[in-house]
Amino acid sequence: MPNLFHDLAVWLGVQVKGSGLGDGIEVFPRHNAIGEKEFGNAIRGPLGIHRGADRRFWFYGADYTLEAQVAYLNGLHKLTEAELQRFIAGKEMPVTASDRKLNSKPAPGHPGRTLRSEFRILDHVGKVRKVGRNYVGRCPACADSGHDRSGDNLAILIQDPRFYKCWAGCTKEMIRASLGQPIRVRH
Repeated sequence: MPNLFHDLAVWLGVQVKGSGLGDGIEVFPRHNAIGEKEFGNAIRGPLGIHRGADRRFWFYGADYTLEAQVAYLNGLHKLTEAELQRFIAGKEMPVTASDRKLNSKPAPGHPGRTLRSEFRILDHVGKVRKVGRNYVGRCPACADSGHDRSGDNLAILIQDPRFYKCWAGCTKEMIRASLGQPIRVRH
Protein backbone atom coordinates (compact mmCIF):
# COMPACT_ATOMS: atom_id res chain seq x y z
CA MET A 1 0.00 0.00 0.00
CA PRO A 2 1.55 3.34 -0.92
CA ASN A 3 2.17 5.94 1.77
CA LEU A 4 0.12 9.06 1.06
CA PHE A 5 2.54 11.45 2.76
CA HIS A 6 5.60 9.99 1.05
CA ASP A 7 3.95 10.08 -2.38
CA LEU A 8 2.68 13.62 -1.81
CA ALA A 9 6.15 14.85 -0.82
CA VAL A 10 7.69 13.23 -3.91
CA TRP A 11 4.95 14.68 -6.11
CA LEU A 12 5.64 18.16 -4.70
CA GLY A 13 9.35 17.73 -5.42
CA VAL A 14 10.41 17.47 -1.76
CA GLN A 15 13.32 15.10 -1.11
CA VAL A 16 12.40 12.29 1.27
CA LYS A 17 15.04 10.72 3.51
CA GLY A 18 15.29 6.95 3.31
CA SER A 19 14.50 6.59 -0.41
CA GLY A 20 18.16 6.18 -1.26
CA LEU A 21 18.83 9.77 -0.17
CA GLY A 22 20.87 10.89 2.82
CA ASP A 23 19.15 14.25 3.01
CA GLY A 24 15.52 15.20 2.97
CA ILE A 25 12.50 15.21 5.20
CA GLU A 26 11.49 12.23 7.29
CA VAL A 27 7.94 11.07 6.61
CA PHE A 28 5.85 9.72 9.49
CA PRO A 29 3.98 7.56 9.68
CA ARG A 30 5.99 5.45 7.26
CA HIS A 31 2.97 3.28 6.48
CA ASN A 32 -0.76 3.59 5.96
CA ALA A 33 -1.84 0.51 7.88
CA ILE A 34 -0.51 -1.67 10.69
CA GLY A 35 -0.98 -5.42 10.55
CA GLU A 36 -2.59 -7.39 13.33
CA LYS A 37 -0.29 -7.80 16.35
CA GLU A 38 2.23 -5.40 14.81
CA PHE A 39 3.51 -2.01 15.91
CA GLY A 40 3.89 1.19 13.95
CA ASN A 41 6.78 3.62 14.16
CA ALA A 42 7.31 5.52 17.36
CA ILE A 43 7.07 9.24 16.74
CA ARG A 44 8.96 11.81 18.76
CA GLY A 45 6.54 14.66 19.32
CA PRO A 46 7.56 18.29 18.94
CA LEU A 47 10.39 19.06 21.35
CA GLY A 48 10.47 15.51 22.66
CA ILE A 49 13.73 13.86 23.60
CA HIS A 50 15.00 11.32 21.09
CA ARG A 51 15.67 8.05 22.96
CA GLY A 52 18.48 6.91 20.69
CA ALA A 53 20.35 10.21 20.61
CA ASP A 54 19.29 11.19 24.16
CA ARG A 55 18.90 14.80 23.13
CA ARG A 56 16.19 17.28 22.24
CA PHE A 57 15.88 18.49 18.66
CA TRP A 58 14.84 22.14 18.45
CA PHE A 59 12.86 24.02 15.84
CA TYR A 60 14.90 26.57 13.92
CA GLY A 61 13.70 30.16 14.24
CA ALA A 62 13.53 30.44 18.04
CA ASP A 63 15.93 30.39 20.98
CA TYR A 64 16.80 26.98 22.37
CA THR A 65 14.64 27.16 25.50
CA LEU A 66 11.40 25.30 25.98
CA GLU A 67 9.47 28.52 26.55
CA ALA A 68 10.80 30.17 23.38
CA GLN A 69 10.12 27.03 21.34
CA VAL A 70 6.50 26.76 22.57
CA ALA A 71 5.96 30.46 21.87
CA TYR A 72 7.37 29.94 18.37
CA LEU A 73 4.99 27.02 17.72
CA ASN A 74 2.02 28.97 19.05
CA GLY A 75 2.90 31.85 16.71
CA LEU A 76 2.92 29.73 13.56
CA HIS A 77 -0.02 30.05 11.19
CA LYS A 78 -2.36 27.07 11.42
CA LEU A 79 -3.90 25.99 8.13
CA THR A 80 -7.65 26.10 8.00
CA GLU A 81 -9.59 23.42 6.18
CA ALA A 82 -10.47 25.98 3.48
CA GLU A 83 -6.79 26.84 2.96
CA LEU A 84 -5.88 23.18 2.70
CA GLN A 85 -8.72 22.59 0.21
CA ARG A 86 -7.43 25.49 -1.94
CA PHE A 87 -3.91 24.09 -1.79
CA ILE A 88 -4.95 20.66 -3.09
CA ALA A 89 -7.71 21.81 -5.46
CA GLY A 90 -7.24 20.35 -8.94
CA LYS A 91 -4.33 18.15 -7.89
CA GLU A 92 -4.44 14.38 -8.27
CA MET A 93 -2.15 11.95 -6.54
CA PRO A 94 0.39 10.43 -8.94
CA VAL A 95 0.17 6.77 -9.83
CA THR A 96 2.95 4.97 -8.00
CA ALA A 97 4.61 1.71 -8.94
CA SER A 98 2.74 -0.05 -6.16
CA ASP A 99 -0.57 1.24 -7.59
CA ARG A 100 0.04 -0.35 -10.98
CA LYS A 101 -1.40 -3.78 -11.50
CA LEU A 102 1.19 -6.44 -12.08
CA ASN A 103 1.01 -8.77 -15.03
CA SER A 104 -0.73 -11.88 -13.75
CA LYS A 105 0.24 -14.37 -16.50
CA PRO A 106 1.67 -17.64 -15.17
CA ALA A 107 5.45 -17.90 -15.25
CA PRO A 108 6.54 -20.74 -17.57
CA GLY A 109 7.86 -23.73 -15.63
CA HIS A 110 6.97 -22.23 -12.24
CA PRO A 111 3.46 -23.28 -11.19
CA GLY A 112 1.84 -20.83 -8.80
CA ARG A 113 4.19 -17.98 -9.75
CA THR A 114 3.31 -15.11 -12.01
CA LEU A 115 5.36 -12.92 -14.31
CA ARG A 116 6.06 -9.58 -12.71
CA SER A 117 6.97 -6.26 -14.22
CA GLU A 118 9.29 -5.26 -11.40
CA PHE A 119 12.11 -6.80 -9.35
CA ARG A 120 11.09 -8.34 -6.00
CA ILE A 121 14.04 -8.88 -3.64
CA LEU A 122 12.11 -11.42 -1.53
CA ASP A 123 11.88 -13.72 -4.55
CA HIS A 124 15.69 -13.90 -4.73
CA VAL A 125 17.03 -14.04 -1.19
CA GLY A 126 17.03 -17.07 1.07
CA LYS A 127 15.63 -17.38 4.54
CA VAL A 128 14.64 -14.13 6.25
CA ARG A 129 13.36 -13.39 9.72
CA LYS A 130 11.18 -10.58 11.01
CA VAL A 131 12.92 -7.95 13.15
CA GLY A 132 10.80 -4.92 13.98
CA ARG A 133 9.45 -3.52 10.74
CA ASN A 134 12.01 -5.29 8.55
CA TYR A 135 12.83 -8.71 7.24
CA VAL A 136 16.48 -9.44 7.91
CA GLY A 137 18.62 -11.92 6.02
CA ARG A 138 21.93 -12.61 4.33
CA CYS A 139 23.11 -9.97 1.88
CA PRO A 140 23.90 -11.73 -1.42
CA ALA A 141 26.72 -9.31 -2.27
CA CYS A 142 28.33 -9.75 1.16
CA ALA A 143 27.96 -13.54 0.88
CA ASP A 144 29.71 -13.49 -2.52
CA SER A 145 32.69 -11.74 -0.94
CA GLY A 146 32.77 -14.07 2.10
CA HIS A 147 31.13 -11.65 4.54
CA ASP A 148 27.80 -11.67 6.44
CA ARG A 149 28.38 -15.01 8.15
CA SER A 150 25.67 -14.11 10.70
CA GLY A 151 23.13 -13.61 7.90
CA ASP A 152 21.75 -10.29 9.07
CA ASN A 153 23.26 -7.55 6.87
CA LEU A 154 20.28 -7.19 4.53
CA ALA A 155 17.20 -5.34 5.81
CA ILE A 156 14.01 -5.41 3.71
CA LEU A 157 11.10 -3.17 4.64
CA ILE A 158 8.11 -5.39 5.45
CA GLN A 159 5.56 -2.74 4.47
CA ASP A 160 7.16 -2.13 1.07
CA PRO A 161 9.81 -4.71 0.05
CA ARG A 162 10.98 -2.48 -2.81
CA PHE A 163 13.08 -0.78 -0.13
CA TYR A 164 16.07 -2.80 1.04
CA LYS A 165 19.49 -1.96 2.41
CA CYS A 166 22.74 -3.70 3.28
CA TRP A 167 24.03 -2.45 6.63
CA ALA A 168 27.58 -3.33 5.58
CA GLY A 169 27.42 -0.81 2.72
CA CYS A 170 26.71 -2.91 -0.36
CA THR A 171 24.84 -0.87 -2.96
CA LYS A 172 21.63 -2.01 -4.62
CA GLU A 173 23.63 -2.41 -7.83
CA MET A 174 26.04 -4.80 -6.07
CA ILE A 175 23.19 -6.79 -4.51
CA ARG A 176 21.29 -7.09 -7.78
CA ALA A 177 24.41 -8.05 -9.73
CA SER A 178 25.23 -10.83 -7.25
CA LEU A 179 21.70 -12.19 -7.76
CA GLY A 180 22.15 -12.19 -11.56
CA GLN A 181 19.45 -9.50 -11.78
CA PRO A 182 21.42 -6.33 -12.62
CA ILE A 183 19.60 -3.03 -12.53
CA ARG A 184 18.77 -2.08 -16.09
CA VAL A 185 20.23 1.21 -17.22
CA ARG A 186 17.67 3.26 -19.08
CA HIS A 187 18.94 5.55 -21.82
